[in-house]
Amino acid sequence: MDSQTARDVPLFIISASVSSERRVSPSWTLTQLRAKLEFITGVPPSCQKLTLKLPGQDEVVLEAPDEDTTRVGAWSLQAYAEIQVNDLRPASALTNFTDTSTVTKYTMPVSTYETLPSSVLAWKRAKKLGRFDPFLPEHEAQKVHRLWAEIASRDVAVARRCRLGGPDARRGTVAYVGLVDEIPGGGPWVGVALDEPVGKNDGSVGGKRYFDCKEKFGVFVRPERLETGDWGPLMDEEDDDELEEI
Repeated sequence: MDSQTARDVPLFIISASVSSERRVSPSWTLTQLRAKLEFITGVPPSCQKLTLKLPGQDEVVLEAPDEDTTRVGAWSLQAYAEIQVNDLRPASALTNFTDTSTVTKYTMPVSTYETLPSSVLAWKRAKKLGRFDPFLPEHEAQKVHRLWAEIASRDVAVARRCRLGGPDARRGTVAYVGLVDEIPGGGPWVGVALDEPVGKNDGSVGGKRYFDCKEKFGVFVRPERLETGDWGPLMDEEDDDELEEI
C-alpha cells in the first residue's frame, strides 16, 4: 500500500486465503481501498463484500452510493480491527490458490540427474556407497545369513507365542517366517498375528497374502524385534493383577 502517514491505521485484512496486517489511510476513498485489497486478496473490486469488525461492536458493511468520493474515514477505524473481504463470485469462478494438485510440476529425467556432478547420487558413486559398493552382494549375503541365524537363535517358528518390544509391548503368535518380496530390504521377515488390533495389515502386503488375520491384527518384523516364549495375552495378565489387588 501507499507509504505510511500519521493517520494510517493498522488493520487485519482477512479473506478465504489471506490473513495479513496492513496500514490503511482514512483518507482513501472506498474505491481506492477496494483496488488495494485486490492486490492483497486476489478478489476483484466489483466482487468484494467488505465487512468491518470492531471489538465489542456489530459488524459494519463497508459500502456507499458513491464510493469514488466516500472516504474510509467515514467509518470509525480502530487499530487492529478486521476488514473481512468476502468473494461474491460463484464457486465455479474462483481460483483455488491452495490446491497444488493441478499445478504442473517439473520432474527431472533420470538421465539428466545421473549426470549432475553435485547430486546425492554423485556423492554415493564417489564414496562407493549403496549400489555402487563393489562388495554390496557380499554384504547382502551376510545380512541374509545373519537374519536367518537370528531366527534360529530366537527359536522363531510358526505357531510360537511371542512379544514385540518388551514386557508391556504387543503380543501375538508367529504366523509366517520367510521372504516378503513386497517389502524392500531382502532377507526373511516374521509375520505375527497380534492379540489386539495394533498392527499394520491383515497378513497381506501389496495384495499378496502371507497369513490370515483380521485387519490391523497383522504385522511383519525383523527377527531381532521379537522374543518367543509362553506369553499369554496382556489382557489376561492385567485381569490377574487386578484380582491380586482386591
